[in-house]
Amino acid sequence: MTAFSLHHVATSLLDIEYLEWNPQGQRTAVLVHGWPDSVRTWFAVAPRLVAAGYRVLAPSVRGYGGTKFLSLDTPRSGQLSALGRDLIEFLEALHLDQPLLVGHDWGARAVANAAGMQPGIGSHLVMVSVGYGTNSLSQPLSLQQAKNYWYHWYMNTPIGMKSLAADRAAFARIMWDTWAPAGWFDEQEFAATAEAFNNEDWVEVVTHSYRHRWGLVAGDPAYDADEKLLSDLPVLATPMLVLHGDADGVNPIYTSADKERWFTGRYQRTVMRGIGHFPQREAAAMVAEEVLRFCAVPD
Repeated sequence: MTAFSLHHVATSLLDIEYLEWNPQGQRTAVLVHGWPDSVRTWFAVAPRLVAAGYRVLAPSVRGYGGTKFLSLDTPRSGQLSALGRDLIEFLEALHLDQPLLVGHDWGARAVANAAGMQPGIGSHLVMVSVGYGTNSLSQPLSLQQAKNYWYHWYMNTPIGMKSLAADRAAFARIMWDTWAPAGWFDEQEFAATAEAFNNEDWVEVVTHSYRHRWGLVAGDPAYDADEKLLSDLPVLATPMLVLHGDADGVNPIYTSADKERWFTGRYQRTVMRGIGHFPQREAAAMVAEEVLRFCAVPD
């Protein structure tokens, strides 16, 4: 594995832990993980970007790994606008000018929201396994998708919250077992990733995220302005690549289809055959290749 180093940087609310590869790279890529996952999700993608000359940074999202809130008084919000604002502040703290932004799952939502709140923040955007515009409370939701989202509804009950808190790894393991074709990970890798869920704020951030997403709890007032910006889905001018596996067990590929009207810049959607919800783990070489090819095209 290509060597990386561990760092921390302070934003207005967080001490963000992040990994860095190739600090002398001429271009920068920021890779944002999803749920239930960690920065380890990029371990096979980052070296391929490094080989192409990139400096690569992978932050731990709020509530994960070594990322900590600076104050006990800060609400442990998991609302999606907060994830976007965290990413903006991470880039600002490190003085990063229009890096490539790649996100998976929660990270994909963070990337899209950051771009919506601060146009031009990235040179290129990549959303993995999530379709643009699927944050809204008013989005169409098929009965099959409602079934796929069972964990959303479960975490909105007292017993669901207790279940998550009682055995974080067991809860997450269900997602790993059912969201992609069997045999895509080993026990050692899952155990290493699950260590990131031991963050003291993980349960609160996760449960708030899924409760807020469906309008069942209030958000942090600190993000009211951001929520307003995102309430009418922003049209993005930054080039966007969407990567989606056709064997995704939670977000079927139709959920990312027909989004072109929301992009005035170059837009590409690639469906990955036989790949589930974790393309960066299941098919890292293909993900890196698609990203590099997309970014190599002049705009």
